[in-house]
Parts: sequence; C-alpha cells; structure tokens
Amino acid sequence: MVAFMLVGGVLADRLPRHRVMTAGEALNAVAYAALSAMLLTGWTPLPALVAASGLSGVASAVLFPALTGIVPDVVPSERLQTANALLGLGTNVSRVAGLVLSGAAVVLLGGGVALAVSGAMFACAGCLILMLRLTPAERRAARSHSVLADLRIGWREFVSRQWLWVVVAQFSILVMALQAAHGVLGPLIAKESLGGAAAWSAVLAGEAVGMIAGVVVTLRLRPRRPILVATLLTLPTALPSLLLGAAAPLWSVVLGAMVMGVSFDIFGVLWNTTMQREVPPEALSRVSSYDALGSLMLGPIGLMVAGPLAVVTGPRPALTACGVIVVLVSLAALAAPGVRNLRVPEEAADAAPSNA
Repeated sequence: MVAFMLVGGVLADRLPRHRVMTAGEALNAVAYAALSAMLLTGWTPLPALVAASGLSGVASAVLFPALTGIVPDVVPSERLQTANALLGLGTNVSRVAGLVLSGAAVVLLGGGVALAVSGAMFACAGCLILMLRLTPAERRAARSHSVLADLRIGWREFVSRQWLWVVVAQFSILVMALQAAHGVLGPLIAKESLGGAAAWSAVLAGEAVGMIAGVVVTLRLRPRRPILVATLLTLPTALPSLLLGAAAPLWSVVLGAMVMGVSFDIFGVLWNTTMQREVPPEALSRVSSYDALGSLMLGPIGLMVAGPLAVVTGPRPALTACGVIVVLVSLAALAAPGVRNLRVPEEAADAAPSNA
C-alpha cells in the first residue's frame, strides 16, 4: 500500500475516479478469493500468501486517493462536510460490524469461507461504485505528461499549503506513537493487569462507539477555522495512553478511548472537507496520496520499537511516553500560523447550519 499510494493518486487524477475505485475493489476481490482458495485447499505457501496480501495493499493504494477525490465530484460544495460525515458513519458502523461478525464467521464457517465472503463483498462494492453516473464535465481527462511530472505537480500543491504539510508531519509522529501504544503496549498491559483480551476488546469497542458518536457532532459542527479545531482535537487522543501509563482503572481507559474515537472522527471529517475545498480538484487525489503516505509511513517504526522499549523501561512508562509525544507534537502543529488561521470561505460558512 505504501509503495503504490502515490501511483494511486496519479491514476485517480488522470482517470474517472469511480472507474479507478472499481478497479481497486476488483483487485481486492481477486486477492481475497486467492487467499480463500489457498485456505480451502490447504495449499498455503508463504510467498503466495504474501503475494495475495500485497495485491490487496495495491488495491487499497488505488482505492483511497480516489475515494477522497470523488466526493466533490458527486456532492455540492456546501454539502461536503455532511457527505464526509455520512461516509464516516458508514465506515465506522461497518468496522464495528466487521469486528463482531468476523470472529463468528471464522468459527461457524471457517477462515477460507469467511475470506470468500469478504471477496464477494468487495466485488459487490465494485458493482455499486460502477453504478455512479458522473456528468462529462466532472470526469477527469487523461494527462499527456509523465507520472513523475504529475507527482511533482501534486507535491507542489502539497507543500504550498502550510496547514497541510504541518498536520501531515504531525500525524507521521502521532501515528507512530499510537501504533506503539495501541498495537503493542496497550494489549500487553491488558494481558498483564487488566484481565486479558476481554479488557482490550472493551477499549477497542469504546473507541469504535466514540467514532460512531462523533458523526452526530460533525453533522452540525461548522467551525470557521476547521484545521485549528481539528488539530486541537488531536490532543485528547493521548488520553488512553496516559491513563494506561498511570495504571488507571479499566472503565476510565474505555472512556478515554471513546473520547479518542470522537476526536478522530471529527478530525477526519474536518480534514477531508478542508482538503476538498482548498485543493484544486484536478490534483486532489495526488495530494491525498501524499497525505496518506506521510501520515502512515512511520507507523511500522512504532510497532518495531514498542517491544524493545517496553523491555527497557517497562510498558507503563513507555505508554506514558507515547501519550506525551502525542501532546507535544500536537502543540507543535498548533504553533504554525497556517494551522491556526485557515478559515472557511464565507459562502461555505453562510451555507452551514451552524457556526462554531
């Protein structure tokens, strides 16, 4: 996914985005069908499993930049935030349903059948996207220059907006810290002192409920300075790490995870809406791919260093350090004038149901 993310952005800006999304869903369907076939037949060599997983990663790299870019193609500008909130609602509800149903599907049907069902769902998703009928004016004509030239143009659009590259740099470090905390250190604490998998499941459920509840807020919240509000909301995402580091009771950690879920949901809606308003449509998917690449590229480092850090300092001090990193990098992002001062255009603000 990381390797092909920028290429996915170029494709989504060159070609009709709903076609690019359909291709991404088709690749996912093929990848999951292959994984299913391997499990059902018992032929599961590691290189074949890696190849199928890699194909799914390429599919995600193709799909997500196009998804960000297609929203302004199908929704009037004054309804962008509502559309992103509804997309978030569908995503979060589906994520919770997937977590609940996947275990039951594996137990009742087996892993191979469960993966086959997933592949069929990707195929259905591709058919739904294929039903979109964009007007000719909204379609993207193919570019005559090279992929590298397209990437350079997208990079110029990206770095020319201080609020954009500052928050992406913030998230590269924030995601690294949260990956360490929630991918390794939190489950370790849950296993050692909170009751095991059930306790960590409660924390994840709290985050998921918070993300669903955040949609209710984003349907009404219309801040004049959306990136300032979004960046302020990254501060509470440190709560679960700090609470776990302080040996707080489980119920407080679950509440902290709910707050984190609400904060991340509101951030995501405000962030995507602002990008869709501020970035030219013909470069939106490329800028989105730089956003995704920059935000996610340090995450694996967090997973790699979490274990050794826990051995050296203990898991609770390591979790506290992760929370402090999140707070410090968020405060650093707030120091940038572009983050604090970007305002919604007056016509967009006037069309909103309320202002904050």
